Amino acid sequence: MNFAFPWLLLLLPVPLVIALIRRHNRPTMAVPSLQLWQHADTGRARFLWIPPTARVIAATLLIIALARPQAGSTHSTQVSEGIAIELLVDVSSSMAMNIQLSDQKQTTRMEVAKELVERFIAGDGEELQGRGGDLIGLVTFARYADTRSPLTFGHEALLQLVRSLEIQERPNEDGTAYGDALAVAAARLEQLDDPEVRQRRSLEGEISSRVIILLTDGENNSGQHLPIEAAGLAREWGCRIYCISLGDHAPPNPQTPDAEPPLSEAERVLEHIALETGGLFRTAYDYDSLLSVYAEVDQLERSRIVTRNYTRVAELYWLPLAVALLFLFPALMLEATWLRTVP
Repeated sequence: MNFAFPWLLLLLPVPLVIALIRRHNRPTMAVPSLQLWQHADTGRARFLWIPPTARVIAATLLIIALARPQAGSTHSTQVSEGIAIELLVDVSSSMAMNIQLSDQKQTTRMEVAKELVERFIAGDGEELQGRGGDLIGLVTFARYADTRSPLTFGHEALLQLVRSLEIQERPNEDGTAYGDALAVAAARLEQLDDPEVRQRRSLEGEISSRVIILLTDGENNSGQHLPIEAAGLAREWGCRIYCISLGDHAPPNPQTPDAEPPLSEAERVLEHIALETGGLFRTAYDYDSLLSVYAEVDQLERSRIVTRNYTRVAELYWLPLAVALLFLFPALMLEATWLRTVP
């Protein structure tokens, strides 16, 4: 137990000191003989000590009550501050172009994207740690942006959707509208602040970061939202955008590994979007380079475990206050009635 105002306890001796002073300064009367007073200590006179004693006890307890005794308990909890991630995957016809694997074989960009997105979600125990505990959604885009999966903790179902992705082969639906996809993803992440959405999805922990990971191999040529406009919405709603350009990039020159190849106009737009929102822009030209980009993003955006201390305080001032009143009121009643004395 502790006290909110412990310095008030220094006043505890005051009631007793005052009582002793009053007793010492009590007026006296001289009498010629004590014979008439031989029965003074019998009857009600024997109880005259009760009221002053009760007042001293009551005053002492009142001082303790004013010091506000408290009983508190402290406990710590670990809270996971997760990350909400929207994965944006290009499914336009250009994703049918071949890309080189680690064993020098060739496969389509679409197949590589699906495999690495799956590894990013589930983890592989090596380069990628997995996104357990994070909210993840999936948006695909060609001419139109489609929400394939809302933000969810159900990663198994999400992985099935990733494996079933196919290239959009209809000519009237082909194109690249990642501006629309960015706007849709940012709006989905912004909705996480809505209490109804949080209740419907049973969101209890805090979302420490909102992230959009955009994978595309072309420039925005469709849709209603320009990429810069969508990036402005994302920045306003606190979303970071990581842009990955998957195209026909030449591998780095071993003689000049630090030299960066010039960016195309479409890549400069992606770079601007990433920098404006506090994200990252990277280019990839084969399986290994794309894997390294996802691994870099995976390391940058990790959930945090925060320890929070909670203290529960119970006010106990009412207990000495109640006991003080139990002493004080009877003492006053006795002094005014049964133990009343001549002033």
